[in-house]
Order: sequence, then C-alpha cells, then structure tokens
Amino acid sequence: MTVGVREQPRGADSPRPRPGARPGLVGWLTGLAVLAGVGYRLWLLTQAAPPTNSDEATMGLAALHIARGEDFPVWFYGQQYMGTLEAYLAAPVFALAGGPSLLGLRLPTLALYTLFLLLAWRLTLRLTGDRWFGLLMVALLALGSDRIVKNQLIAGGGYPEMNAAGAALAVLAVELATGRPGRRSTGSGEPDGRTTGTGRPGWRLARWATWGFLAGLMLWVDPLVLPYVAATGAVLVGFCRRELWGTAGALLGAAAVLGAAPLLLHSLLTGRNPLHAVLAASGANATAGWTDRLHGGLLLGPPLGMGFCAPGQCANWQLWWALALPLLLAIATVTAWRALRTREPAAVGPGTVSPRVAATVRLALVLAAVVTLGAYTVSSSAGLTPVESSRYLSCLLISLPALLWPVWAVARHGLRTAVADRHGVGSTLTRSVAVVVLAATLGTAAHATWQAAQTVPATRAAEARHTELVSTLRQLGVRHVRAGYWTCNRLTFASAEQVVCAVVDDTLRPGFDRYPAYRREVDSAAAPAWVAPTGSPLAEVLDERQRVTPGSLDLVTIEGWRIYLPR
Repeated sequence: MTVGVREQPRGADSPRPRPGARPGLVGWLTGLAVLAGVGYRLWLLTQAAPPTNSDEATMGLAALHIARGEDFPVWFYGQQYMGTLEAYLAAPVFALAGGPSLLGLRLPTLALYTLFLLLAWRLTLRLTGDRWFGLLMVALLALGSDRIVKNQLIAGGGYPEMNAAGAALAVLAVELATGRPGRRSTGSGEPDGRTTGTGRPGWRLARWATWGFLAGLMLWVDPLVLPYVAATGAVLVGFCRRELWGTAGALLGAAAVLGAAPLLLHSLLTGRNPLHAVLAASGANATAGWTDRLHGGLLLGPPLGMGFCAPGQCANWQLWWALALPLLLAIATVTAWRALRTREPAAVGPGTVSPRVAATVRLALVLAAVVTLGAYTVSSSAGLTPVESSRYLSCLLISLPALLWPVWAVARHGLRTAVADRHGVGSTLTRSVAVVVLAATLGTAAHATWQAAQTVPATRAAEARHTELVSTLRQLGVRHVRAGYWTCNRLTFASAEQVVCAVVDDTLRPGFDRYPAYRREVDSAAAPAWVAPTGSPLAEVLDERQRVTPGSLDLVTIEGWRIYLPR
C-alpha cells in the first residue's frame, strides 16, 4: 500500500502570467498581504516597538562610530563573533539623518524583512507553481508574534539578515539547478546542451557570484544560517557539479572569500578562532539536563521561535505546533523523496522548474530545518534559557513553503491512496484534516500577532520614560554615569554619546563593558552620577548607601528612574 500527495504539474493550477498581463485577484491579494506585513512592522517602529535594549544600542553605537569614521568594527562590541553588518547598513542612515535614532537603526532591518517576504513568495512559486499557495505563505509571514518581530526588527546582530539571505540562497539554487546546461530538450528527448531558464550566460555567472557572496557573508554575520547554506550548496553540487569545476566554481569561491573577508582577515591578523567564541556562546561551557533541553528544544522552541505564542510565554493550546512540526517534517520528507523518484517529463519548458529540482530543493529545506532544530535541542541554551533562546530557531521560517506544501496539496487535490473507498470518504477526511491544519496555523499565528500588538502601549510608555531620563540628565548637566548593563549602552546611544556610561553590577562593582573606552572615560571623571530603574536591586543598594552616609548623594526621581548625584 502506498500513500502520497498527488504532485501537480508546475503551474497547472496557476498558469504563469504573460508579460504585461493583469495580476488578477490572487496577485492583488498577494500585494495587499505584502503591504499589510510591511505596514504592520512600520507601525511598530513608529511606536518604538518591539522594545529596545542595550544589546541593540551596542549595534547602534557601532553604526554611529562607522558614520563618524571613528571605528570600523568587525564583530559585535565585546565579543569575537556575530558580524556587524547591521551597523554598516545603518551608518548611512545616521549620516543622512544627521544623527542616531532607534528608527534609523531599524529602517534597514525593515528593508531586510521586506526582501525576505518577497523572496519567500518567489521561492514558493518556483517550488510549487501555485500562486494561491504563494498568497498563503505571504499572509502567514506577514503576521508577526512578539518573538518574530523581535527577530526581524531589532538590530541586535544577525537575525534580520539570516532569513533574507537563506531565502535568497534557496531561490538562487533553484534558478541555477533549473538552468544548468544540457536541460533543454530538442523534442526527441535528447538535451541540446543549451541553458534554460536563466537568460544570458552573464546573468548565470552573476547568480553564481551572488550565491557565493551571500554564503561567505553569512559565515561572518551569524553561523545559525549555515544549515541552509550547506543544504542549498548540496543542491548545486548535485545538479551542477560539472559547472562548478569551471569558471562558475572559481567565481563562487572568490565571491565567498569576499563575503567572509572581515572574518578571514580578523582571524589572520589576531590568530583567533571565531568558532571557539560561537561554541561558548551556545552554552557549550554550561550544563543543562536532557529533560530541560528536550522540553525547551522540542516543546517550547518551535511554537515560540516560529511565531505561535504570546509575548514571553506559550499557553498549552499554543503548543500544538510542537506536536505538528515533527509530522510535517516527516510528511514533507516523504513527499519530496517520492517526487524525486518519479520520472519527470523529457522536455522542460523555458523558465519552468523541473519537478526533480523542485522536489530536491524542498527536501533540502526540510533537512536544513531538521539540522537547525536538532542543533538547538542538543545545546544547553535550549535547557537554560528556552524562552529567549528560541530566537535561534528563526531560520525555520525559510522552510515553511516546503513544510506546508504537502498539506496544501492535500487540501486542494486530496490524497491518493489504495485504501480510499469508492465513495471518497478517505479523501474527504484527509482533505478536511489538511484544511484544519492550515486554518489552525493561520489562526494561531494571527492570535499571537494580536497579543503582541496589545503590548505596544506599554512599550511606547516605557520609551517615553527613557526619553525623559535622557532629557533630565542633560538638564542636570550630567555627562558621566554608572548603571547596570541593560541601562548603560541604551542610555549612551539614546544621548548620542552626550552621556557616557560604565557598567556596574548590583553590588556596585565594575560590570561587563562592551566598549571599554566608556569605562576609561567614566573612571577619569570627577564625580559620575548613578542611574538605576525604580525598584531594581541596584536602586536598593544605592538607597542603602544614602541611609548609611546621609548627604553623600542627592536623589532626583522621575517616573521609572532614580538618579543619584554625588555631592
């Protein structure tokens, strides 16, 4: 007995529109979905949401230094991994705007999200030929839970770039595998040795160079996307290995070296291995029980990391995705493998993706998702900090078209099975289940998006309080302060370095300064002030100092903050 999803010919349900043809209903709806996704995130940016933090401010300070020509950092300040691409993208915005701002820092990340949305739509069409399924993918990716919009909009290092780059690598792999020399048929079933689907040879070489450059660039920016680099690279090796021995391979290699140049040059000049820093950051030096790892990696991680949960938590009913994901991975693997083993037509039309290429790329995306999920689950981060570390699963969104395509195919065309009865009861049941899964996916993501939107007023109010803090320090003439880690760099960035901060812990001892120059400047100041959030352990320690030594500090309070001025 065999069970399988009926593979539809590419474009059978949604023929490729002729040049100049009207987009039609599905085209207009897709465009509206794109505008809705981008508009929702633009509205969040205007409301200072999602909430910023000192890590994002660190990237903003790097962008400020680049814009001024003062520093050109390779790595995120204070560590030897995570490239500063976001800082280099934001630096021109700061230069044009005449200074730093949270909105200016995040405009490039909004552009990266828009690029990812368009690339995901393009990838879906190339893999399935179904424009209605493309609309479903755009609608799903237009939604944004708390964790999703944080990954996509916060310039904290790596996450906004990875999905756009991973989708671009997959699209390029489809284009190059489809247009490899020797695919076009002469009508007799024999290839004529020409290239199909990729236009002029120069454009093909440009695609090879772009794939290599993006692969190298992601090696510098963040290694979390490497499973997708490896998976799409394997597709190219499988379909274009002969071409890789020639000019295309040399160009790809040179472009990859160029993309990874910051990492390579820094490693050569310093003798440091960034892999060691990455392993340490992943929790390799910490310990977590396997029960906690499996709970965080397989139960909490997928719903949180893929956009199905409320801010910072998952209700029990929202965990259904954790149970569905393994089944979707298995079904997508089986259907892609069966499609690979199906004999494809002898002739493949210009610009059309062959079923074999589409199935191979879908299988590659599924395997990349499995590796990503497995690597996260075995890391200690999944057990120690499962809620915050679920961001490590951000790249799973790239695989959504491959994961949901079999479900969509069943919902539209039914399931071919040897045991379906003559009345079609089996087919009706499976189609109903598939429709329920798709509806639950959209509904759960929409509910999580609504829950995230409810937090915007509180975020806007907190940002207003922080703006008042910066204004108050300026009015008081305070130039140097000491504060906690999550206050310091945020304060320095918000003031455009007019207020410089050194980190202290809750016992007033020196803390972790990502940019040591700030500590040197504060230490050399005559009488730095102290800043602490109201009700924080640091504020309690400073209040106790006031009680023990009355008159040593003058206290200035504003909503949410306490400023201690040495006399």
